[in-house]
Amino acid sequence: MFEGPEEKCSDCQPGMSRRGFLSSVSAGAVVAASLQDTGAVAAAEIAVGETVTLTLRINGSPKKIVAEPRWSLLYVVREVLGLTGTKISCDRGECGACTVLIDGKPRYACMTLAVEAEGHEITTLEGLMDGEKLGTVQQAFAEEDAFQCGFCTPGQIMAVEGLLRKNPNPTIEQIRHGLSGNLCRCAAYRHIFSAAALAAELRRKGGVL
Repeated sequence: MFEGPEEKCSDCQPGMSRRGFLSSVSAGAVVAASLQDTGAVAAAEIAVGETVTLTLRINGSPKKIVAEPRWSLLYVVREVLGLTGTKISCDRGECGACTVLIDGKPRYACMTLAVEAEGHEITTLEGLMDGEKLGTVQQAFAEEDAFQCGFCTPGQIMAVEGLLRKNPNPTIEQIRHGLSGNLCRCAAYRHIFSAAALAAELRRKGGVL
């Protein structure tokens, strides 16, 4: 099942739900207010431009980068590493266009800090390919014409990939549920669901149509 922003539990890391984020911000404000009189706030602040060195394992290869702690995984993947298959759309955990896999599970990259992803296996759309050869889910999307404008397609593909890694033979209802965290403004859902079913079939047949 796609673990969308409202479905993640407190120990489902990395990533944070919108509800959890708002709760943490509120809690942080209370702590800041309580510390203000003691002068402890200044010591706890992170200086603008402060950086950390991270090693992120992306698509099977370690990538050493220098990043600001506030940078999202989406920003690092696209702007620092140039893996532009991961799309930025709503940038607030609502549409799913930025979906990547973290330890094999679909996650919104816009809602995950890069520092949270260190020590985990990250897979982007590019990581599903074997050189120039499409992965089975990508192949199925092409065969079923499962897109119109195509902007949401990378996130849809990653959500299907995550679903099939967990459940290689999903029912149509399980497919619908697994893709419920990904929005398609063109409403190509029927083709997307068909592509997910075909991808499962291709996996069973070793990738052969």
